[in-house]
Amino acid sequence: HRTVQPYGLLHGGVSVVLAETLGSCGAAYAAPAGHRAVGLDINANHLKGVTSGWVTGITRPVHIGRSTQVWQIELTNEAGELTCVSRITMAVLAPK
Repeated sequence: HRTVQPYGLLHGGVSVVLAETLGSCGAAYAAPAGHRAVGLDINANHLKGVTSGWVTGITRPVHIGRSTQVWQIELTNEAGELTCVSRITMAVLAPK
């Protein structure tokens, strides 16, 4: 009940939160020691509604550079159907 919108579908914002979390974790692990990865931009395309069950995600790097990273995130339902695709751009900040 906490993750659905009035029509009973998984709220799109929940999908974006999951995508951003996965992309941010990937970026943090890929950043050089001591560097921080922070979000610059995120977009999402909601392809199929989810009314019940678990949603899982896979994150893949598109670009890992010195100052930016781009990550592609694919969310799927329990049947393995693609429900959302997202792309996040991260800034890589040097230690202070």
